[in-house]
Amino acid sequence: MNQTQDLHPEINALAPAVLSLVKQAHSILLHCHPSPDPDSVCSALAMKFVLEKMGKHAVVIQGDSKLPPAFEHFPGAGDIVRQNFFEIDHKEFDLFISLDSSTIDRVSNVQPVVFPDYWQTVNIDHHRTNTRFAQINLVADTYPATSQILFELFALWGVEMDHDIAANLFVGIYTDTGGLKYRGVSPKTFHIAAALIDLVPDFSDLISQMENSNTPGTIAFQALALSHIETFCNGQLAMSIMTRADLESLNIKDDDIGTSQISPILRSVIGWDIDVVLFEAETNKIKVGLRTRDAERFDVSRLAVALGGGGHKAAAGAILAMSIPAAKELIVEKVKELYNL
Repeated sequence: MNQTQDLHPEINALAPAVLSLVKQAHSILLHCHPSPDPDSVCSALAMKFVLEKMGKHAVVIQGDSKLPPAFEHFPGAGDIVRQNFFEIDHKEFDLFISLDSSTIDRVSNVQPVVFPDYWQTVNIDHHRTNTRFAQINLVADTYPATSQILFELFALWGVEMDHDIAANLFVGIYTDTGGLKYRGVSPKTFHIAAALIDLVPDFSDLISQMENSNTPGTIAFQALALSHIETFCNGQLAMSIMTRADLESLNIKDDDIGTSQISPILRSVIGWDIDVVLFEAETNKIKVGLRTRDAERFDVSRLAVALGGGGHKAAAGAILAMSIPAAKELIVEKVKELYNL
C-alpha cells in the first residue's frame, strides 16, 4: 500500500506551502497544548526531529502544563523546554508551528495569545472545531490523530523515517485512537501503525511504561471522581464533580489528574449518554471533559463549543471561568438546549 495515496485534500494542497515556510525559516517554535495528551507531545517531538534532519533549529516548549511523568520516556522528551508561550523570547524564532490545537487558547490560556508580526504561523490539527487561527491551516478533521497527519505530511516531504520519529508518531496515533479502536480509525491507520512499528521494535515497552505510571494520587483521584457522580436529564447526563477542596483533602496533584482515566469508565455505563468530568483546577477555573456513547446523536463538540471549548464529536473539553455550582448549572442548561433532553 502506498500511504501517500487518498490523502485528505488539505494535506495534498498545503504540504508544499508548509515545506516552503520551513525551508525559509531559521528557528522554529513548537509547543504542547495545556494538559497535554500523548498526541500533543509526540507530534511536537516528531516534528522537531524532522526539522532537525532538515538542518533547522527547532524548540518544543511544554506550554502551560508540566510534562506528565508518564511521558518522560518518549524519545526527545528530555529536550522539551520547561516554559510556556509567555516565558520565551519570541525574537529567537521566525516560524511557529502549532500542532494538535484547535483554538489559539490551546497555545496558552495564561493570557490572550497574539503572534508577533514577524512570525510565520502554521496550524496542523485534526479537530473538527478548529478555528484556523494561523496563516496556513492544515486541518484534516477526518483523521483520528495529528500524528497520522504528520506521517503523511512527512512522506510527501520525502523524510526518511527513523526510530525516534516513528516511535513518537506511533504513540500519538495509538493513544489518540484508544488503541486503534475509536471512530475515525481506518484501514489506512492500521497500515500506518504497522509501518511505524517496523521501525520501533520496542513499541510495546513505550506503551507499557506510559500506561503503568500511576501514582497513589492517581488512584485517589479515580476513587474521588467515581464517588462524586451526579445524574441529570432522566439519567442520560452523568457528571463527576470535584471541588478544589476535594482534591486538596486527598493531596491530589495536577500530575495525578493528568494520568487518570475516568471518562472511559463513565462512558461504559449503559444509559449515561453524555458523560462529564469537571474539577476545580484553581478558584473559578473549572476544567471540563466531555464524552458520549453516541457521537451522532450526542455530538459533544457542539456542547464544547457552546462552553467556549472544542474537540471531537465523541470527545471534547472546555475550561470555564466560574464556580463549580455555576458550571454545573450551565452544563445542564446547554445539554437540555442542544439535545432536547
